[in-house]
Amino acid sequence: MKEYWTSLASLLGVLAFCQSLMQSIFPPELRFAFLKFFNRIFHLFSTYCYFDITEIDGVNTNELYNAVQLYLSSSVSIAGNRLSLTRAVNSSSITFGLSNNDSIVDTFNGVTVLWEHVVTQRQTQTFAWRPLPEEKRGFTLRIKKKDKTLILNSYLDYIMERANEIRRKNQDRLLYTNSRGGSLDSRGHPWESVPFKHPSTFETLAMDPIKKQQIMDDLKDFAEGQLFYQKTGRAWKRGYLLYGPPGTGKSSMIAAMANYLGYDIYDLELTEVHSNSELRKLLMKTSSKSIIVIEDIDCSINLTNRKKSGGASSNEAAKRSCYDPETRNGSGSGEESGNGNTITLSGLLNFTDGLWSCCGSERIFVFTTNHIEKLDPALLRSGRMDMHIYMSYCNFPSLKILLKNYLGYGEEDINDDVLREMERVVEKAEMTPADVSEALIKNRRDKEKAIVELLEDLKSRGEINVKDGKLRGHSGNLTELEIVEEEEKRAIDSQNEEEDNDEEEIELEDNICKD
Repeated sequence: MKEYWTSLASLLGVLAFCQSLMQSIFPPELRFAFLKFFNRIFHLFSTYCYFDITEIDGVNTNELYNAVQLYLSSSVSIAGNRLSLTRAVNSSSITFGLSNNDSIVDTFNGVTVLWEHVVTQRQTQTFAWRPLPEEKRGFTLRIKKKDKTLILNSYLDYIMERANEIRRKNQDRLLYTNSRGGSLDSRGHPWESVPFKHPSTFETLAMDPIKKQQIMDDLKDFAEGQLFYQKTGRAWKRGYLLYGPPGTGKSSMIAAMANYLGYDIYDLELTEVHSNSELRKLLMKTSSKSIIVIEDIDCSINLTNRKKSGGASSNEAAKRSCYDPETRNGSGSGEESGNGNTITLSGLLNFTDGLWSCCGSERIFVFTTNHIEKLDPALLRSGRMDMHIYMSYCNFPSLKILLKNYLGYGEEDINDDVLREMERVVEKAEMTPADVSEALIKNRRDKEKAIVELLEDLKSRGEINVKDGKLRGHSGNLTELEIVEEEEKRAIDSQNEEEDNDEEEIELEDNICKD
C-alpha cells in the first residue's frame, strides 16, 4: 500500500513538471490556438451541434429565450432531476424552471434534444448605456446534426406557439404603465407592471346587448385574423375610439376587452413621454397580444402643431412656415409644455399608424375622450381609429343589466308598472351608468328601497332636464344613433374646414417664398 501511494505521488510530480515545462516552452497564445484547433477537430467529427439562446439580444430582450423558459416550465416538460420553483407576487400559479447550469431532455416528433440552462457571472463593464443584470443567462440546445432541419423549421415554431398558449392560460394578465421620466429597470424595460385583476366583462358591462355583440364579434375577428391581415398586406393591429360623457364606462370597456381576449394592457401616460423618439421606444418594448391605451387623449398633451394660433394672422403663419428653422428642418413640432414635453401630433399619428406601429403584431390601440370634437380629424380616420364606440347615458337595456348586477333582479322580479315607468323616464334622465350604480350600491341591503329611490331619481332628473331645455331634439330626446351621427358630422366639418384653411395657407406660403 505504501508503494502505491509513493508511485502515485511520483506520477503527480512528473505531471506537474511536464505542465510547468509546457507553460515555459509554449506561450499562452500558442496553447490557445492549439485548444481552438482541437475543438474544431472535435466538432468536425462530433455528431452533435449546439445553439445558444441568450436572454438579451443586443439591446432587446430575446423573445425566444422567454418562450423556451416558459415552455420548459410546463407540466409536460417537468422531467429534470433538479428544478427551481417560483411563484410571483399576487400570482395563483407555481412556475417550474431549470436550476442554474442544469439540463433537461425533451422529445419532439421522435427526436431527442437536450436543453441546458447556462448561467455565468457578467464581467464588470466600464460603460453601459443602461443597467445590465449581474448574471448572463441563456439556454444551449444540443441536437444531432441530422435533425438540424427538422428542429430549426418546426421545433422552435412549436415552442413559440406552445409558450403563447401557456402564457394565456396560466399567467396572470398584467397592467403596465410607462416609468416616470422614461427610466429603465435592471432588465432595460421602460414599463412597470402589476397583476391585472379588473373583474369587468362584457356580460356585466352596462351597454345595449346588440352593440356589445357587435364589439365582441369585431374583437374575435381581429384575434383570429392573422391570415387575413397577411393576405391583405395590413399590419395586424386595430384601433378603437371610446368617446362619450364621463362615467359612461370607457375604462370598464377596456377591461372587458382585455378579459375577453386575454391580452395585457399598456396604459400609456403621455405626460411622462418627452419626445417622439421616446414614444417609439415605448412602442418597441410592448408585447404582442396587448392593448395600448391612451385615456383622455384630448387632455393628455397640448398637440398644437396642427392647430391654428388664434392671435396670429395668416401672413404671420405663412412667414413662420417659410422661415422658421423648425419648419425648414421638418420637425413640425408644436409648443412645448411646461414639463418639456415635445410630442407632436405627427409623432402620435406615426405611433398609431406609421411604420413603427407594425414592429409587433396583434396589438389593439384604444383612445378615450369625453370630447370627440376636440380631437384632430387626422386621429379619427380609419386605419388609426377603425371603430368609433359611443359610450352613452343609461338606456333601458343597460339599466336592466345594472339591476341584475347589483340587485340580482331580472325583469320578472320587478313590478311591470315600475319597469314601464323606468323605460319611459330613463332616456330623459340622462344618468350615466356610474350614477345609476352608485344609487344601487348605497341601498343594496334594501333592494325594494333601491328600486324606489332609483325611480324617483330618474324622474327628478328627467323633469329638470326637460325644464332647463338640456335635452336636444324636438321631443326632448335624441336617440343614440342621432348623437353619434351629430358628433361624427362635427368632426368631418372640422376636417373640411381645416383642409380649406391649409390650402389657403399653402397658396400664401408659395407667394411669400417666391417674393
